[in-house]
Order: sequence, then C-alpha cells, then structure tokens
Amino acid sequence: MRRFIALAAIAGFVAAPLSAAPVLIATGSLSGSSAGTGVDLSGLTYSLENGLPQNDLGGIGSGLAYAGGNTFYAVPDRGPNALVYNNAVDSTTSYISRFQTLTLALNAAAPGSALPFTLSPQLSATTLLYSAAPLAYGSGAGLGNDINGNPLAPGNWVNSGGKYYYTGRSDNYDPSKNSGNPADARFDPESIRVANDGKSVFISDEYGPYVRQFDSATGKVIRTYAVPAELYVNNPSPSGATEISGNTVGRTANKGMEGLAIMPDGKTLVGIMQANLVNDPVGTVRIVTIDVASGATHEYAYQLTTGSGISDIVAVDATHFLVDERDGKGLGDGSKAKVKTLFEVDLSGATDIKGVTNLSTVTSLKYAKNQGAFLDLVGALKAFGISADQIPSKIEGIAFGKDVVDAFGNTLHTLYIANDNDFDPANSGQNQFYVFGFKDSDLAGFTPQALGAPEPASWALLIMGFGLIGATLRLQRRKRLLPA
Repeated sequence: MRRFIALAAIAGFVAAPLSAAPVLIATGSLSGSSAGTGVDLSGLTYSLENGLPQNDLGGIGSGLAYAGGNTFYAVPDRGPNALVYNNAVDSTTSYISRFQTLTLALNAAAPGSALPFTLSPQLSATTLLYSAAPLAYGSGAGLGNDINGNPLAPGNWVNSGGKYYYTGRSDNYDPSKNSGNPADARFDPESIRVANDGKSVFISDEYGPYVRQFDSATGKVIRTYAVPAELYVNNPSPSGATEISGNTVGRTANKGMEGLAIMPDGKTLVGIMQANLVNDPVGTVRIVTIDVASGATHEYAYQLTTGSGISDIVAVDATHFLVDERDGKGLGDGSKAKVKTLFEVDLSGATDIKGVTNLSTVTSLKYAKNQGAFLDLVGALKAFGISADQIPSKIEGIAFGKDVVDAFGNTLHTLYIANDNDFDPANSGQNQFYVFGFKDSDLAGFTPQALGAPEPASWALLIMGFGLIGATLRLQRRKRLLPA
C-alpha cells in the first residue's frame, strides 16, 4: 500500500479525500524576528533580574487569538522564570507583559509534500501592556535582591510619561488587599481574545485571576473585570508555595484563569480555571462567563476527564466550547507526551455555582457536559511521525482561523494550536504552531466569530500533488468520540 501511495505521489495522482477529520494540514515555528534570532520587537534590550534580555522572544503560545485575515495575536506568560535566580519571588522578573502580532498565512505546499499547506510564521509587532494610572509594585525588600519591581532599565525607569507597565514579578501587588486588586502590577497573561470590532483585546491571567481589556493599538488598559469573589485568595504572597499554604479559599497559585473564549457575537467572555480551587475537589475546574457590557458574571463547574488541567477554551457557538485538557508531559519535561486533547463541552443546563466557595457542599450539581473528544493532538502528531518526546509538553493556545478550500473543492475551517516553550528553546523547542482543517460535519453548529473587519467566507489555495492524501491516510484511524 505504501508503495502505491509513493508511486501515486510521484505521478501527481489526485484521488478523492478520505473522511478522517480533523486533519493536520500545516505546521510551522517561530524562532525570531526582523530584530534577530530569539528577539521580539519591543525594542527593550536591557537585562532582566535573571540576566536574560527584556526582549526575549518566547512563550508566545500561552494564548492565541484570531484577529482577521492572516493576523493573529499571541501572549507570552509572565516571562522567563525557568532560570532559577531567586526562589523568594519564584524566579519571576520584571518582564513587561505584552502581546505579539503574528502573520500566520497558509500557502499551498509543493507536490508530494507531507502536508497540503505550508505555514511560515512571522512576527510583525510587539505591544507592551500598561495602565495610565499608577500600579502597585513590590520594593523587593527582604526578598533577596532588593530590586524594585518597577521595570528598570540601566540609568532610567521604563515607566514614564503616564505609562505604568504590567510585569510578571510575583511581588508586584498591594499586600493589604486580596489577589483581585485591579491596581496590582503583577500580571501573568494566559489567554487572549479579540473584541468583535477589532479595537481591543481581552486577556486572562493567573495571578488575580484577572480579565483585562486593552486597546489593541496602544496596549493601554481599558477595563479590569471583576470575577466572582470566591476565585480570589485573601493572602497573596510572592511565593506560590506560601500562597497555597496560606489560603483556604480561592484559586491555586499559578493555576488561575488559564483559558478565555469570546462568544461569536462578541457579547460574552468565557474564562476557565486551570485547576480546582484550593478547597474544591481535585479534578473539578470552574468556568466563568462575563457580560462584556455590564460585567455581570455566572459560574459553572467542569469535571476533567483525561488531563491534569485546562490550558485554553474557544467558543464553538453560544453554548458549546472546545477545552484543551493536557498533562505536563512531552518536550520540555524530558518525558513522552500522553494527554493533549480538545473536548467539546456544552454549558447549557449546568448549575450556576456563583458564590459557592466549596463545590463539595452543592447537592445535585450539574456539570458542564462533556460531549466527547474533538481532537487527540498526541495521536494526530504521532500519526504524522512526530515522536511523543518531541510533542511540546505545554500545548496552551488554541484559535479558529480563516477557512481554506482544498484541492477537492471542500471548504475547511481551520484550528490553530500553539505551545508555551517557557522561553527555553534549548529544552522545550521553538514557538510551534499546528494547523488542523475540519468540516461542518465534524463540529456541529460551529459559528465563526463575527469580527468587525469583513473577511471572505473562504479563500482558495491550489493544492497540487498527493500531500493531502498522505496526511489523511496517516490520520484515518483518528475518530471523533461522541456521547452514547
């Protein structure tokens, strides 16, 4: 059979596509920018507290959002803290929070290629996030380095001209208030979504947890949304371990609001916690809906299936979502990836648990319904020939993209998946992107976000050769799991 496929590819033979879906259609990576390898476009060349550069390009797959056309926004998390230098602040630095503007264009692959499309990610801009009002920074006193948490460049403060930058330093908060203080400078971005008019972005965070809205052109904060009070911790600490031991309610340190979705009409945000709250049953995570206009919230529970936590969420329609369950195994962990699965979840009918501090006290709790696996990423990548120890351990960013038309005339929706490489390409690989194509029949009711800038419903790319057949044959054993 393999010999027949190879001969057919050489001959340029094109046959009808197989039915297996979603199908891997492209991969790509990003290692640098026009400013150089491993460098973003912030223009900040000075060193952080750990000696690494402020313009280090990494971790950008923590969150990924479609912004129209071939444009995507990506957020790195709180910065490079894999390099241990000060445990008192969990080795975090004054890395300025930012989002990266990417071009992720799909182009037809050459005849005989393993995949039908090519993807060559490019970085076009870096936008730093700031507040026009003063923020709470730590002094560093008693934490081993005594360096103020205000972003410091040699000879001058970066904060100037009415701009107070958010950073990843874990001590940048007001200790007299709970972790939900909107004036805290510490920020750990984990997911990003674009407002329907394209003029602002929403970013969720793990420290508060917060959901903040920023001007997409300038990076200036517009609004910080309050989430239900039971998600906050009353006793913040620069040390995650101390914070966990010092609180009996609220989110677990470094496992806050990991994912964020926006409904297709743009009127509601949907955030999801990475793991259970401190006093909730292990394996139960909370989902929060936020009305964009009023800030009104509702809260629901979701039971993990195969993963140890949630990394992102994206809206399918007004009540259905894809959630990214994963383990921490794979490239970067020194092990083999096992669980990176996107499940379809239905919120309709779930119990509103807003105000409940401990889910164990709720009788007849109706969880958000898991409707089955949409994509087993580990299985799909292994079928393509990527070994389990080379699949990134932190698959964290997911976003729907622009439709494409394949060589058989089929319109395919696209799903982009990205990793967080912890600013450590030597051990965790590059900033990696995987693109899957799927049909309406694969995800019933799928409704693309109604972004303000009008985009064509689909765009045709000529695919020549036998690449698509090779890809679909490798994935034909992948079947979507549906509820009984």
